[in-house]
Amino acid sequence: MAYDSFNILKSTAVPLPIENVDTDQIIPARFLKATERVGFGDNLFRDWRYNPDNTPKADFVLNNPTYKGKILVGGKNFGSGSSREHAAWAIYDYGFRCVVSSFFADIFRNNCLNIGVLPVQVSAGFLERVFAEIYANPDTDLEVNLPEQTITLLATGEQESFDINSYKKSNMMNGFDDIDYLLNIKSDIQEFAKTLPL
Repeated sequence: MAYDSFNILKSTAVPLPIENVDTDQIIPARFLKATERVGFGDNLFRDWRYNPDNTPKADFVLNNPTYKGKILVGGKNFGSGSSREHAAWAIYDYGFRCVVSSFFADIFRNNCLNIGVLPVQVSAGFLERVFAEIYANPDTDLEVNLPEQTITLLATGEQESFDINSYKKSNMMNGFDDIDYLLNIKSDIQEFAKTLPL
């Protein structure tokens, strides 16, 4: 498997109500030297998390033990800017398995889907309700149901549906990246190849 399969995720969430978060803020360019997916979580939101002397900034949410979980809730237009796939790697490596926003940059969305982070796009109104519930009770749980394509505030029962490409949905539920998918249908490909003229 390329990554853990994703079906139903029940978790608390980390609120980041900042609009237009770009990929350079998610993972600064100076940390893009590695070519493997590991280790990027240490530098997720590096310039927001740490002072120049590498001490943590107490007012940044990832440094606040009140908020934790596998779901990151961001503001509108999350993942804008350059197309670096390292941004999705950093989010996954930190431990997030889902990002919720009212709008995602297309390339960032696809990069997330390719490595096992589910981008859940909701309405602006529902996003406001999610933020409100998290701030009222940091231990509030969200349930993200990929098979049913729903996200639910368990404390209130409020729910909204989200869209996802059927191919990417299937891959995420199986923990496949594109190569895993092809390997999984290798026998079908071989049988089809036999029908082609030489």
